[in-house]
Amino acid sequence: MTTTSIAVRGLRKSYGDKIVLDDVDLTVRAGTVTALLGPNGAGKTTTVHILSTLVRPDAGTMTVAGCDVGRDPDGVRAAIGLTGQFSAVDGLLTGEENLMLMARLRHLGEKRSKTRVAELLEQFDLVGAARKPLATYSGGMRRRLDLAMTLVATPSVIFLDEPTTGLDPRSRRASWGIVRDLVAEGTTVLLTTQHLEEADELADHIAVLDQGRIVADGTPDGLKRLVPGGHIRLRFAHAAALDSAARVLDGATRDDAGLALTVPSDGGVHALRSVLDRLDTAQLDVDDLSIHTPDLDDVFFALTGTQEGPGPTDTKGPES
Repeated sequence: MTTTSIAVRGLRKSYGDKIVLDDVDLTVRAGTVTALLGPNGAGKTTTVHILSTLVRPDAGTMTVAGCDVGRDPDGVRAAIGLTGQFSAVDGLLTGEENLMLMARLRHLGEKRSKTRVAELLEQFDLVGAARKPLATYSGGMRRRLDLAMTLVATPSVIFLDEPTTGLDPRSRRASWGIVRDLVAEGTTVLLTTQHLEEADELADHIAVLDQGRIVADGTPDGLKRLVPGGHIRLRFAHAAALDSAARVLDGATRDDAGLALTVPSDGGVHALRSVLDRLDTAQLDVDDLSIHTPDLDDVFFALTGTQEGPGPTDTKGPES
């Protein structure tokens, strides 16, 4: 049975007259990835900071890994790991020294600390650079070290706030692989991201924040079905077949130059089967077929009313 790892009810937070979070409800199932999407200032980072006990809420009840955020902050801190938007490693230490420092702060003990540090250096492909100064590390290596430090105490819940900010595509995809491995082992991840592709690739569930409120939540595919614009494109071998298909499929848009029809569709199996059955009844063959569904960019623009996208960062403090 799937259990709830993070539960938020009626979360509110204001800074002066600025309402940052307004009656937010959120549920994250154990062993899954939930992504928080939203434009800059929507409240994503503030939500993470409250759940990780860094910021006090004005109202609401929240539990993380079975611990009440308000009543048992020490229990929450013992259960979680947090990787923020910006690197939190000490540039004067080596990678190995950074990990050992975190292990000591987590009270792992000398023997367990050495074993755990060795495991993480291997897992994050940092063995060769373990004793090199951080000045020699690339951005991707620093980010991997950030994630490794988050995992020193094997947390059951991880908050990743813009974890791939500033990474090149190869390093970003490597980070995705690490997140997938963690979830496969049972870790729960709450992710904020500026990359809609990242949410689509990683998230089991997505919550869209706008002006401090959750305006939609669901699976990536479920959210895409909320937005119009899906269609089936059919291409035919000759103009006569196109003419016949246009008569069969009322409401389709013709592309005479491309010998194609565009049929509005939600992208589901039933809609596709209906179109093919009607063509089959009319004994019409399709030369090529493709299905187009709205992507998360379309969802984001439709739900938040902005064409600017999530932006490079979700700023700290009152505006996040």
